[in-house]
Amino acid sequence: MDRNKFSSIAHSNHLFSNPIAETKINRIIDFLQLEPPAKVLDIGAGKCELLIRLVEKYGIEATAVELYEGSILEAKQQAQKRIPEEKITYIVKDAKQVVSEYINHFDVGICVGSTHALDSLELTLQSLKRNVKKGGFILVGEGYWKKKPSPAYLEALGGADESELKEHHENVFMGESMGLVPIWSVVASDDDWDEYEGLYAMSMEKYCYENPNDPDCASMLNKIRSWKRTYLTWGRDTLGFGLYLFQNQ
Repeated sequence: MDRNKFSSIAHSNHLFSNPIAETKINRIIDFLQLEPPAKVLDIGAGKCELLIRLVEKYGIEATAVELYEGSILEAKQQAQKRIPEEKITYIVKDAKQVVSEYINHFDVGICVGSTHALDSLELTLQSLKRNVKKGGFILVGEGYWKKKPSPAYLEALGGADESELKEHHENVFMGESMGLVPIWSVVASDDDWDEYEGLYAMSMEKYCYENPNDPDCASMLNKIRSWKRTYLTWGRDTLGFGLYLFQNQ
């Protein structure tokens, strides 16, 4: 079973591949107040809905970095309906290589739910700080612990370690310790999480019901059902997700 295939199917009905509500994301878009010819970098851009909305609102130039070509294809299909084709440059390349090529180049640097592409939240913030001009903005989306994770939950996550995530306030303070100015932060509510996880499971169930001959269906259904049990048993009360907006001063 291909991990990217699984994720693409499970997120097929999501506008954004994270649990933050659309209204909260639009609020942050409004805060940015960009003007052409501003340039925006998005690491792990996925289907590029955030970049498309930024282009629609501000007419900016965007660079999308995404390793999964299936997501890029979806992004292009959406973008061609809504924005000029040349507004987004798509890069299918390792994020570490891309960020090493740009110094003080972008007005906004984004990495939502993809800090693993640069190894950690700390290294992501360090990289984007170099990529973004003074006075520009850095937007990251990262998980955090609502409470101490149980050993059973960590085991269900595949042997995760508690040190892989911090608490919400520690995510904010990490950026602050690097000289970034915290501008805004917002977290997913229980309702936001239920919506996200509900669509995630439903999309996979629907796909496998409609495509019973897909040889991956048995393993994908086993994975999604196990994940849903994990979410309901531990995740809903333990795992949070926040968006963090910083200014690079």
